[in-house]
Amino acid sequence: MSHDEPSNAPVETAPLAVSEEAHTTVVSRRWLLLKASIALNGLAGLALAYPFIRYFCDPVRPDKDFKSWVSLGPLSAFPVGQTRLAYFKSPYSRPWDGQTTNTACYVRRVGTKDVQVFAVNCAHLNCPVRWFPESQLFMCPCHGGVYYADGSLASGPPPRGLFTYEWKIQGADLHILAGQMPTLSNSASLVDNSIGKGDSPCRG
Repeated sequence: MSHDEPSNAPVETAPLAVSEEAHTTVVSRRWLLLKASIALNGLAGLALAYPFIRYFCDPVRPDKDFKSWVSLGPLSAFPVGQTRLAYFKSPYSRPWDGQTTNTACYVRRVGTKDVQVFAVNCAHLNCPVRWFPESQLFMCPCHGGVYYADGSLASGPPPRGLFTYEWKIQGADLHILAGQMPTLSNSASLVDNSIGKGDSPCRG
């Protein structure tokens, strides 16, 4: 056979090196996508968990002060001898809280510079009570709790009278110490039920 004639024998190539390079590229791309997916899922998980972490961690922070003096408006807006519903914005609020930061309370004007500010929540299970000026009573629609005009307990399942906010008169405005609902556990002023009359110790 002449050396010039073409040979039918298969030509040997080196596919191994090309195959390894392609395999390495595919594996690297897969690992990159996997790591990116894990990172994105982790960020999404943190974003979802943050509100819950903040909710459970904030109450145990020793430097967190939930109380602050807030204004209920001019004292003249509450006539002597009347009880009126008032609203204030919680001092511990975040931009996304919206209307939930508006908190209700009842202001009873006892004298020229003497008031009582009641928490709107029943002392039984925290249902909001309603004031009925015709009967001069606060009544709870949930379980039938009834309170006198001075906040002392009249009847029903509540174990005590209404809780009251600490208050002061600053200039011409009425201010209360807000941020947490007043309860026995946070040293709020109390309504004395031992003699059937409420007597708030806060005198501005």
